[in-house]
Amino acid sequence: MKVTKISATTAVIPLRNVTSFSTRTVSERHYTIVKILTDEGIEGIGFCYCGNAAGSIVTSAVRNLLAKHVIGQDPHNTEFIWDAMYKDALLMGRRGAVVRAISAIDNALWDINAKHAKLPLYQYLGGFYQDVVPAYASGGYYLDGKTPEHLAEECLSYVDMGFKAVKIKVGRVSAIEDAARIEAVRNAIGDEVELFTDANNAWNDATSAIRAIRLWEDYDLGWVEEPTMPDEMEASAAIAARVDVPIATGEIHQTRWDFMDMIDRQAAAIIQPDAGVCGGITEFRRIAAYAAAHSITIAPHWLADLHVHLVAATPNATYVEYFTDTEVLNIMEIFNNRLEVKGHGLALPQTPGIGVEIDEKALSKFSIDSWE
Repeated sequence: MKVTKISATTAVIPLRNVTSFSTRTVSERHYTIVKILTDEGIEGIGFCYCGNAAGSIVTSAVRNLLAKHVIGQDPHNTEFIWDAMYKDALLMGRRGAVVRAISAIDNALWDINAKHAKLPLYQYLGGFYQDVVPAYASGGYYLDGKTPEHLAEECLSYVDMGFKAVKIKVGRVSAIEDAARIEAVRNAIGDEVELFTDANNAWNDATSAIRAIRLWEDYDLGWVEEPTMPDEMEASAAIAARVDVPIATGEIHQTRWDFMDMIDRQAAAIIQPDAGVCGGITEFRRIAAYAAAHSITIAPHWLADLHVHLVAATPNATYVEYFTDTEVLNIMEIFNNRLEVKGHGLALPQTPGIGVEIDEKALSKFSIDSWE
């Protein structure tokens, strides 16, 4: 089997409501979608989030820098292709947009390989979970006029769906105001439901983060996510050492080397690699293995349609992050299918590959550069 064609497009999808978290306000999201076709007629789909502007940079990297390393190759040679792409990116950026492009391509290759084997991706990778994987409901964003009571109602609705873990945003308002939001949620969902918080790089220094997190320690938080900027691993390690709440981070980090540094510094108790960001499934598996060797658990960031398979095939993975609607993670607006909530988690897809089908009609409304 050989790759005969690779194409990519940029989708810019507006949010129905302008949404805020600690340091940013978002009105649209940019995605790169990749298709890879083989001489046996098998098509692989890959995708990644590019940010809220200039997503075409990632698409350009697929087309103009990386595609030549894929055409003519056997898609099973994921290690060889990954190595060739990464080495060619030496002068263009071994992090950032180019690694996101590598991720989308790599994921499409794994989609092909699992389809060729006629297996859902999690079984092709070597399944650990069966039938259902644990998931948490992610939300709790800041909206104009949204009170702690509204936030509590939102989180309770997730529990009513069956989820035993929920996540909310923190860091945009004062630590005392966030304490009121956290308290309202905890009172609504009870003590048996895990409550995670996400600061999205809210604090500029370790001391500020420590003071804020200590205000929240009585609410039995499962983790505080991304307290500082991703390059501030020394600060993250200092925070982790001085608060009782576990620290989680990693959604913006890329490649095994970022995560090795994070783990070696003891900067997080839970790591959150995103296979649409970190270098794809190939690199995600390396990261997971290093984490497992250090007794670190994994709770991947975003893209549940992809990570449902990776959590199911990774013994030290704990949760899939799941959004119950398309208000924030709106890439699902160009997917034909949705994951099924089952029990306290997500039902494992049984179709070969990743299981994502692109709605070409919906994509045509959001694509800014067509397939090329």
